[in-house]
Amino acid sequence: MDTKNKGFNTKLIHAGAFEDEFGSATVPIYQTSTFKFKNAQDGADCFAGKSKGYIYTRIGNPTIRAFEQNIAQLENGFDGIATSSGMGAVSTVYMALLAAGSHIISSDAVYGPARGVLEQDFSRFNVEASFVNTSNTDNIIKAIKPNTKVLYIETPANPTMEITDIAACAAIAKKHGLILVVDNTFCSPYLQKPLDLGADVVLHSITKFINGHADIVGGVIVAKDEKLYKQIRHSMVYMGCNMDPTQAFMVLRGVKTLAIRIERAQENAMKVAEFLATHPKIAWIKYPGLPSHPQYELAKKQMSGFGSMMSFGLKGGFAAGEKLMNNVHLALLAVSLGGVETLIQHPASMTHAAVSKENKLAAGITDELVRFSVGIEDVEDIIADLKNGLDKI
Repeated sequence: MDTKNKGFNTKLIHAGAFEDEFGSATVPIYQTSTFKFKNAQDGADCFAGKSKGYIYTRIGNPTIRAFEQNIAQLENGFDGIATSSGMGAVSTVYMALLAAGSHIISSDAVYGPARGVLEQDFSRFNVEASFVNTSNTDNIIKAIKPNTKVLYIETPANPTMEITDIAACAAIAKKHGLILVVDNTFCSPYLQKPLDLGADVVLHSITKFINGHADIVGGVIVAKDEKLYKQIRHSMVYMGCNMDPTQAFMVLRGVKTLAIRIERAQENAMKVAEFLATHPKIAWIKYPGLPSHPQYELAKKQMSGFGSMMSFGLKGGFAAGEKLMNNVHLALLAVSLGGVETLIQHPASMTHAAVSKENKLAAGITDELVRFSVGIEDVEDIIADLKNGLDKI
């Protein structure tokens, strides 16, 4: 079925799917490391790129291709590249687009390891990185150097929930000859489509919303055009961080319910945010759906919904946060996000522990900040769980 002109929910179910010889209703798991050729010429044609046949699962696999094409259609991109983890996707993009002597500008409040690998590893190969608050685009313009090659933003930012104007960043990138990369993990293509707003590359940790069931680790990259796609795929293949066929099968199953999961979770999140916003023990809350959010109007403009992620600070700082996290029982004290279950975590000591204290504070990642990923449980139970924890402070 040609799904390119179909609706989003139809694409979730059918995009990338193909008919096998047995008429399987779902894309089968092609659990094989290698593929046999019909004859010597067929093998030569596959290696020369003249044939669309498969060679070796690190290079390509039917189950993985189905998933890659599914996400590419959801993001309105040229094609997708699946990786073994979200950091596999981030590292592949860095490796493909950066070289010794080049410079990257990144959101300062970004997933901890995405920053850490630049500061601790790519820096060893003479790659420069500047981390700025990209929600103020003046900071981006001031950070541009003659050797700047990539503008990398995460919006909403992890874990501060700062929102960056993708279209404004695209205009800056175009003017200065930069490649704009957007980490779209917090929104998924259901709520935000960076390529439509001018981005060149979009990536996800599919561990989160796209899979949605806390049982798979994976990543995906979608490029807007063939040139970028080939450049990035080349790096992925040679680095060997490809997705596994069973991973791809599981995510193809998970993504089918993306829209209904997000709708339920963000409905819950709004009620949770409104509860927290009026609680006497909450110092502040950042949720894109509240008018108090600094970029509330921008969120309404570039997102089709407010999502289910939020961060908040507790009066009493770290000690109060520790007390809360030790006294919630429905919300799981765990890293990751975007699953059907509600999760709570403390970024300063967990996901962003590798970031220096100075850089955490500069990015707004304070000791009292708690990150909350709202799930699809009954919202009354989520709120009761939070109230119980807050009452213990």
